[in-house]
Amino acid sequence: MSSSTSHEHEMLRSMVTRFVAEELMPHEELVDCLGEVPEDIGRQIEARGKEAGLFAANLPEAIGGGGLDYESMRIIEREFGKTSHALHAWVARPTEILLGCEGDQIARYLTPCVTGEKRELFALTEPEAGSDIMSMKSNAKRDGRDWILNGSKHFISGPTMPDFAIVFAVTGLDETPRGQRRRVTAFLVDVGTPGFDIKIGNRSVSYRGYNTYALSFSDVRLGPDQILGKEGEGLELAGKWLGMGRVWVGASCCGKAERMFGMAADWAANRKQFGQAIGKFQGTGFKLADMAVELRAADLLVDDAVRRANSGTMTDIDASMVKLYCSEMLHRVADSTVQIFGGMGLMEEVPVQRLWRDSRLERIWDGTSEIQRHIISRAILRPLGA
Repeated sequence: MSSSTSHEHEMLRSMVTRFVAEELMPHEELVDCLGEVPEDIGRQIEARGKEAGLFAANLPEAIGGGGLDYESMRIIEREFGKTSHALHAWVARPTEILLGCEGDQIARYLTPCVTGEKRELFALTEPEAGSDIMSMKSNAKRDGRDWILNGSKHFISGPTMPDFAIVFAVTGLDETPRGQRRRVTAFLVDVGTPGFDIKIGNRSVSYRGYNTYALSFSDVRLGPDQILGKEGEGLELAGKWLGMGRVWVGASCCGKAERMFGMAADWAANRKQFGQAIGKFQGTGFKLADMAVELRAADLLVDDAVRRANSGTMTDIDASMVKLYCSEMLHRVADSTVQIFGGMGLMEEVPVQRLWRDSRLERIWDGTSEIQRHIISRAILRPLGA
């Protein structure tokens, strides 16, 4: 954090911390029990988020967004990470890929997402193409000037039923030095378009109340003005912003780890066995020491990626390192917290079990740990000819 902006950032941190404590955390247990966010609570969070200036804070001021810098967004995502995605997702941070909107698309899709009049879904994952994105089966074929879209998507997450989806589909094949490569295009597809069916899909035990949607497309006709960016450049367009998404996952993991570490430390200091606080036993105290070191290291890794992003030098490997280490750090912190609490850590009356369940998803979405290791190892080996 630079000295020139540290005061502003500390003010932001205080405000977001208060927002999370007052507007989000009070609803955690109810949402986890119901498996959904009641509409009135979601809309209240949305309204309060707008009042606080947090809605669309990640998008440029020129289009009506908050225009916050990367350090400010790191603070927001880290504080939001302390609670459920089902709740803080109501304070929308629209996917930056929408900045690729041009012409009439700006008024039709981008601006309504900034104001909260519309919600979008980022639809990439398929039943048989999760980590293996290039094996996607969704495809769009030309029919005159239009495109006919067929296929399906699943595990497409969002807080509420969207107004449109950013759908990735194969539109042809390209010859490359490494052989044929599928040409992937991003389309803007409105809910309600004939042939487009969307419904709530599988329910996850992580972040209960944060919906996963199943999308299917049967001969959906799309006009040429519904391509986002250029035909064949969908993944390249997404890649401009997906890296920062992984950094924000890392920041969120740090926030959740800090909350669980605080719970574990307090329990270890006050829970007594054999006549003394359990934290005095090395089996517990050393766990706390490891948790503190790993959390510090994870925060520094996020800080480093933010600095690189600010200077325009952040690479895919930087983002993957953040996503990999922070999500796995959170896993270890969550597991150690449950162990320190013992049986109480698994009781529904104690929030530890909920945070433990929520933490598990972080190693899967936005690219599994295995995919992050693949990206990192590939970047190491390719320059060496392997």
